[in-house]
This record gives sequence, C-alpha cells and structure tokens, in this order.
Amino acid sequence: MDSNVRPAALGLDFGTTNTVAALADGEGGSRLIEFAQDDASDAVFRTALCFWEEESGWNGIAHDAGPWAIAEFLQSPFDSRFVQSFKSVAASPTFERAQIYGRPFRFEDLGQRFLQKLVAHSGAALTDRPRRIVVGRPVEYAGVRPDPALARQRYDAMFDGFGTEIHYVYEPLGAAYSYAARLTEAATLLVADFGGGTTDFSIVRVAAPGADRRCVPLGFSGVAIAGDRFDQRIVQQLVLPLLGKGGSYRSFGKELPVPGGYFAEFADWSRLALMRNRRTLDELRRLQRDALDPVPIGRMIALIEHEQGFPLYDAVGRLKRALSSAEQAPFRFEGGAVTIAAEVRRKDFESWIAEDLLRIEAALDDAMDQAAMSADRIDRVFLTGGSSLIPAIRALFTRRFGETRIATGGELTSIAHGLALIGTQPDLAEWTA
Repeated sequence: MDSNVRPAALGLDFGTTNTVAALADGEGGSRLIEFAQDDASDAVFRTALCFWEEESGWNGIAHDAGPWAIAEFLQSPFDSRFVQSFKSVAASPTFERAQIYGRPFRFEDLGQRFLQKLVAHSGAALTDRPRRIVVGRPVEYAGVRPDPALARQRYDAMFDGFGTEIHYVYEPLGAAYSYAARLTEAATLLVADFGGGTTDFSIVRVAAPGADRRCVPLGFSGVAIAGDRFDQRIVQQLVLPLLGKGGSYRSFGKELPVPGGYFAEFADWSRLALMRNRRTLDELRRLQRDALDPVPIGRMIALIEHEQGFPLYDAVGRLKRALSSAEQAPFRFEGGAVTIAAEVRRKDFESWIAEDLLRIEAALDDAMDQAAMSADRIDRVFLTGGSSLIPAIRALFTRRFGETRIATGGELTSIAHGLALIGTQPDLAEWTA
C-alpha cells in the first residue's frame, strides 16, 4: 500500500453505557456520526435495547436501540423489556443467554440487534461504511473471572458482516491517539479511560508532529471498576437497606439471613434488567412470606414488577453527577410504590468508593511498571470518560502527577476519534489487541 494513501476507516467505541462512532476523513482528522431525533442530534448513542411483542418482529419480538429504546420503554414500561450495559457480560462464562419473551438471546444476538439499529438511526452515514472497522475493547473486561478469549469469540460473532476488516484496539489507545493530535511537541502520555464497566490505562510515546510514526504504545493495564461500580455503591448504601438487605427469614424453625444473591443482582444494572422473570419473582414471594419483616422484600418485588430499574439508576446517575460539582446533593426516587429521599454528602460517597479507588490506583501502578516509567517521566496525563469528572478521581492524579500536567475533554467522544485515526494507519499490527 502507498504510505501516502490512507485507507478509509470507521472507529467504533462500543461502550458499556454509550456507543460513539467516528469516520476518518483521510486527511488526519475524523468526524463523529450524528444520530438525529426530535429535531436534535447527538453523537452519543446509548448502549441500550428495548424489546416488545409484535407480530412483524423477529420471532414475534420487535426491538429498538439507543435513545429510541429508552423512549419506547418509558412509553410502555409494562409491555416491554429494557436491557442496558449488556457489554458487561461479554467475557462472563456464567452468562449464556437472556430469556426475553421466552426467546433466548446470546450476547452476539443482543449485539447484532444493537448494531442493526445503530446503522438504521445514523441515516446514510453508516449504511455505506468503510470496509475497515476499528472497534475499541477494554484492557480488562468486566465481570467475575472474565474470559478474554470468550469475549473475543462473542465480539467476532457480533461484528460478523459489519465490516470486511474488523480490528480490535485497546480503548485508552484510541483516546491517546486522539489527544496526541493536540500536542505540538514530543511527549510521554498517560491516558486514563474511565468507562461504564472498566477503567483502563495506556502509556504512549508521542513523537513530534510530522514523524512517520507519531505514537508508540509502551504499556497497558486495566481493572473492572468504573462508573457502574460507583452506581452500585450508591444503590448498596441508599436502596438495598430498604429492600431487605440485612434482614432475616424463617426456614424449618431457624432464622436465616436473607440470601445476598438477590441484592447482588439488584445492584448490578446488567442483571437487574433480567430479574423480571417468573422464577425469580416466585422465589422472592416465597421469601417475603417467610421474612421476619416482609415489607422490604415487598418493595423489591414492586420495583422489579413495575420495571423501575431504569428510573432508579437514572436517579443514581444524577446524584453521582451532582456530587461532582457540589459538596452535598439530594437523592430522590419515587416509583413502584417506593419513595427514597436522602441528602448525600460528597465525602460519604467518597468513603463508599474508597476501596474501588485503591484498586484503580493499583492498576495505574501496573501500567507504570509495565512501561518501566516513573511519575516524573510522564509529560501529560489525559483523563477521559464520564467518571473522570469525579473529584476523588481527579485528586488521585493530581497527587501523583501535579495539576499542570493533567488535561481533560471529549470525555465521551475521544476514543472513537482516535480509533478512526488509528484505522488509517497502513499497518495496524502494533495497535491491535
């Protein structure tokens, strides 16, 4: 291939919470794909699906994705099934399929239907997409005992037919390549990408503009802790005590603690959406019957039956964002005959996520060790992803590297831009994961 000819490429940041796509322009830049809805457009496409029964749909089930999925669910919450954060089960050996209206959906089934609607809602922008697709992947997958080989197999099935060439690149490398375009001199760059399911780090050597090889990867690391985990901490502290956590029930004359598995599922958005099934609800009703205090279990049943998962986690997300700019913020949720109101202090939230921050810092140390790099040799630190706005996250990097070396921006879009630009390189071998 002529080194002066840059192939067309699509960068796809398939995220746990949001998905963003960008097309390389062949001249060193890239543009975001916009999705128009109700006289407005947005480049951020929510990684969500909504299913409902309809004769014209596949096997009698119709679906939509992104903000259209949210709108469909909010319009008919009792006649639809809402699935979000399904990326978090990509590497899970325990996840085989989700039952939706009695039909089994594997990870790749969910992914293919998501991509189908992503293309449909892009207008013509993704209909004639380039043959080369660069897909972001986390350094460390979410879940308990994640299996990267299984995730790769599922990704391959999901993207089968989406492009002629499918390449996988670590997500923080995409952010690094995007940020490198801002630099006017050589630098050693640390990128911290705080997604919905994982926090990933990359260290990259950036050459001066005009160099044949602008970026050289030096080290990577990741941990399956990010925005979703912080949401779980809020749910654990504010919601689960009202749903029976810490309670007891009677069984064969003995008092036993209410099984923690139900609370673990409820605190995990990707699993909460699937709790509305006959088996789980029947088990909870039996537990409610035998509970010393049946009222909290009744609240859990009501929230699940009335499909309150999305409104609940939406309220949690609003609180988390509010605490990024205020020392104290109100939390209020009302739905499914359950009302929760509380004032939450930022320092309390920070205490809830303190152990998570320690694990994030340990992953940062791993990346630094892999690159044989000390803090004083890092010229720039680029923080990206929604959770990078949390003051405790920012403070971690300020303490390690100093305020003047830290940069932010494009929290939701930088990865897609960088992936598209990486896709224009003649040889992707050094970038692919």
